Amino acid sequence: MTDREDIDMLAAEYVLGTLEPVQRQSVAARREREPEIDKAITDWEMRLSPLNTHYDAVAPTRDLFASIRSRIETAGQNVSANIASLSEVASLKRKVKMWRSGALGAGAIAASLIIAVLATDIAAPVQDGPFVAVFHRDDTQPAFVMTIDLDTRAVTIRPVEASLPEGKTYQLWIKSDQSGSVPQSLGLLQNTSVATTKNLGQFDPAMLRTATFGISLEPEGGSPTGQPTGPAIHGRLISVEH
Repeated sequence: MTDREDIDMLAAEYVLGTLEPVQRQSVAARREREPEIDKAITDWEMRLSPLNTHYDAVAPTRDLFASIRSRIETAGQNVSANIASLSEVASLKRKVKMWRSGALGAGAIAASLIIAVLATDIAAPVQDGPFVAVFHRDDTQPAFVMTIDLDTRAVTIRPVEASLPEGKTYQLWIKSDQSGSVPQSLGLLQNTSVATTKNLGQFDPAMLRTATFGISLEPEGGSPTGQPTGPAIHGRLISVEH
């Protein structure tokens, strides 16, 4: 890995909040005197900034830290009850390390992948409420941001940095283990200047929570085959409540 890649990885983890406290303080200090690190952090903040538009700032309560520790301890007890051996604990830790090491390439999507891994291994209950999926192409600004409320299954897809070639249209897809190996079309997006709204009431919230969503570039009018035919970008849901 080059020095530039090391800096970008460090900046990504700094913005995602996955660094240890001592590491974070060190990066914050380096940011003051190393313009390259400061620019890398600013770039990552701009990439993830659309997520901030989907919830309001709330002042933390005085007992927030104690409440978080209590919930972590309770969750740990529940996890321990479901894990049959120490080897399974080691496997879970390896998965967390794998997610952190891949933060550069996946960006915000990495957060959804680790949530999906934990949900599979621990069989956690489905959480209702608002979720978001970010659709990236390479390391550019997000092309689309999708929000969904699992209570109502109302979906909004907002274009961010998406351009639409003449004679083409974007089409939304969903794929999950429950629905088989073939993606299902969720319809066309309006265009790249306004948000598209849909309702996924026909799908179970538990399936939506772990599904992979895709947006493909198709001929005008949609895919002629019933399956994605053009370049596609993908995203998975991340909770914006916790």
